[in-house]
Amino acid sequence: MTIAVRFAPSPTGHLHIGNIRTAIVNWLFAARHGGSFMFRLDDTDEERSTQAFADAIAEDLVWLGLTWDRQARESDRYARYAAAAAALKAAGRLYPCYETPEELALKRKALLARHRPPIYDRAALALGDADRARLEAAGRRPHWRFKLAHADIAWDDLVQGPKHFRGADLSDPVLIREDGRPLYTLTSVVDDLDFAITHVVRGEDHVTNTAVQVQLFQALMGIEGQGAVPAFAHLPLIAGSEGEGLSKRLGSLSVRSLREEEGVEAMALNAYLARLGTADPIAAAASLGELAAGFDFGKFGRGTPKFDADELMRLNAQVLHAAPFDAVADRLAAMGMAGVEEAFWLAVRPNLSRLSDAREWWAVTREPVTPLVDDAAFLAGAAALLPATPWDETTWGVWTKAVSAATGAKGKALFLPLRRALTARDHGPELKTLLPLIGRDRVLARLAGEVA
Repeated sequence: MTIAVRFAPSPTGHLHIGNIRTAIVNWLFAARHGGSFMFRLDDTDEERSTQAFADAIAEDLVWLGLTWDRQARESDRYARYAAAAAALKAAGRLYPCYETPEELALKRKALLARHRPPIYDRAALALGDADRARLEAAGRRPHWRFKLAHADIAWDDLVQGPKHFRGADLSDPVLIREDGRPLYTLTSVVDDLDFAITHVVRGEDHVTNTAVQVQLFQALMGIEGQGAVPAFAHLPLIAGSEGEGLSKRLGSLSVRSLREEEGVEAMALNAYLARLGTADPIAAAASLGELAAGFDFGKFGRGTPKFDADELMRLNAQVLHAAPFDAVADRLAAMGMAGVEEAFWLAVRPNLSRLSDAREWWAVTREPVTPLVDDAAFLAGAAALLPATPWDETTWGVWTKAVSAATGAKGKALFLPLRRALTARDHGPELKTLLPLIGRDRVLARLAGEVA
């Protein structure tokens, strides 16, 4: 069997870490088994879906490297959903209901008051042709429910293990709205059948949906004579650092804000979310292929994983510290570092948490700096001992050894005044690598207390 998975977001907002984790897990599972990854837009909610959000979702996937083999959007497939609905109606599995939202709410309230589950009572099945004609003449338009069989529903979940439901304990789901538009429960199943999706991987909040959809899969397969019920994997939902639930409307945790505002690297987010909630330690990975090679649903636990922004940023630093110059050269140039060379990158990358931090050190090596002068006499003496060019990584050691011998200064008393004068900072990259980048003229000027 060739593995086929799909990621099917609704373009009603920006992706947050919960949905992008689902995309990453689907992609890695497919890659691990040589399968295909489908990008499918669930865009039948026309009031809230926008092309701008659809484009943003695609951009996020491309940024992460989650390329797709197939693409579809549900708004192009209304005729197919109508045909499936017609077949279900003819088979007696889809029936019209005329209750208003207010009437349904009263029914649910009454059931809950009697400590009974709010399951639809199937009152609409008792309506005759005359009843339906009377209701429609009064302006009522039906919504359509799928008639569940009162049978056992079971599957072996790849994450949660054996799952079991009774059809009698579930409410007949609405598949078609009053305005005739199909809902997710129907469109998702039809798409999964038509595109031969073998594994549905999503959050555990869909478990009850899955129980309903298993019967819908079986009904359509029986009517159309083709297809197969996919395997299912339901991942525990990510919580915030304090255990709170996440929402795609929490912009602070959107993929876009993590990328554009927080400076998170794509491979840092990939590695973090791929291993969050698994038995694997969270550590930097060089590529999606490396993550895919170790992917296994058996590594996922049942507990609620918590998103830790600090841990993500530590991982982000690890990714940058291992990044080769070729991987960042164009991005550095786009930040205004024209003519940047590998020597600069190798000098500053061990001190970066975000790539944008490199701009600070570019300014130190290429732009005027106001030196911090603690002891002008000490700096003047150091300037007199400054080696002639050309400089390399040995220059700093030769120079500071000579300054120490002349002044008796050692350790912090030797190095900190020089660092503060040359960089106007107390900490930073090793000066043995930074010194040649600053250049002799700037060093002399800064030792003299001049802005240079």
